[in-house]
Amino acid sequence: MGFFAPHAAYATEEARAKGAQGVLDEFVGMVDLLHQAGLEVILDVVYNHTAEAGWGDRTLAWRGLDNHDYYRRQPHSPGHYDDTTGTGNTLDFAHPRVVQMAMDSLRYWVEEVGVDGFRFDLAATLGRTGHGFSTRHPFLVGITMDSLIGGSKAHRRAVGHGPRRLAGGQLPRADGGVERPLPRQGALVLAPGHGARQPSAPHGAGTRHPAGRVIGPVRPHRSPLMRGPMASVNFVACHDGFTSYDLTAYNGKHNEANGEDNRDGTDNNRSWNHGFEGETSDADINAMRRRAVRNLLGTTLLSAGTPMLLAGDEMGNTQGGNNNAYCQDNEISWLDWAWHPWQADLRASVQHVIALRRENRVLRPAEFYEGRDPHPEDESRRADSAWFTADGQPEHEDWWEDPATRVLQFMRSLSDEGERDALLIVNGSDDAATVVTPADDGSAWQIVWDSAWESPVGVPLETVEPGEDQVLEARTVRLLLSIE
Repeated sequence: MGFFAPHAAYATEEARAKGAQGVLDEFVGMVDLLHQAGLEVILDVVYNHTAEAGWGDRTLAWRGLDNHDYYRRQPHSPGHYDDTTGTGNTLDFAHPRVVQMAMDSLRYWVEEVGVDGFRFDLAATLGRTGHGFSTRHPFLVGITMDSLIGGSKAHRRAVGHGPRRLAGGQLPRADGGVERPLPRQGALVLAPGHGARQPSAPHGAGTRHPAGRVIGPVRPHRSPLMRGPMASVNFVACHDGFTSYDLTAYNGKHNEANGEDNRDGTDNNRSWNHGFEGETSDADINAMRRRAVRNLLGTTLLSAGTPMLLAGDEMGNTQGGNNNAYCQDNEISWLDWAWHPWQADLRASVQHVIALRRENRVLRPAEFYEGRDPHPEDESRRADSAWFTADGQPEHEDWWEDPATRVLQFMRSLSDEGERDALLIVNGSDDAATVVTPADDGSAWQIVWDSAWESPVGVPLETVEPGEDQVLEARTVRLLLSIE
């Protein structure tokens, strides 16, 4: 309804009692406090549609101001809206007044309120012209070139509706390049216990597609203007869709409480309930689900790029299978802080992997892997990246393209002295797997995390020599770091 006002329902009761200014003052104070704590604030902005719904619906603002200029029209039926957002209407970013309004709004939030950046909903809509999507759309170029907004951060929800719906991820940058986000589906395809069972997973893709998406070993779309892997946001769950736990507990959505006869929300959840729909007392199923959640979150945190976790995923939060819970202000969408012991263990696992990522730069590379050896004269130094089969041999084309490949090893290294190497092993099969550590002249390895561990607390760290066998339990991810 208002692109210059924070959502009042998120404010405290005391602030709301003071009216609109009280809500804004509290928001500004919140931003200041978060900045003092070393946190940046990214504001979710929805410029693609308004609350005025479809043609002939309620009039709140823009429809009353200038219905024909603010909303997109169907080219052959100008009396009807061109709905590319699924909400009944779409703002017309081909019109200069709409662009001006959105730019003024962005400047307001940066200059007056102090936010650090924006998350653009349905970004494809913001770059539509009368001839389709364009990365040189005036609004998209204006964001990067504006002296005030250009210095802020921009995150794009790349999806949209209609032709070229993914093109919204291709936003221009100030250096003239184009950024392309990597989709979250890759994580679900690779994560042990998921990809092999999903009817919606790509068939015949072999190892290359999911491994490249999740671990990001090479530069995608080899453009000299591409930013590094940190410009990609990796995640398996966000504000819409299943939580990470619900991905392991439900085969289908359960949105009956939303009042739309379960028609709302996506059916493409790529989830697997491990043999029972919803909550169960079966100890084996619950153990498999816990491991699957650790696989999903661990894979996200150990991938090249910027990880994003949905609030509550680190403690196994559930929405009861509701994948469109925006309309629920109750136990469905709330976080329950009364934990079971397994939830505390899960949080400890997430903390442990985050600490490993923070302490070892090899787990958060600033540049794309190229598969090159920066020290060819030193046989004890490893290449910046290399793939290996379960028997420790270098990858080959048949292995890459084989859809039955479920065990892989990925080795990472940095050219810097004193930095540890990393070896990530994935066993996505339903059985334990014997894996041969790649034989080389490098240092020995230490097992620092395994998704088979219910908790990392108190687990003794084993040492593995190059060329030595090790056994991974079914559906697990294991991380090894070289011994300094």
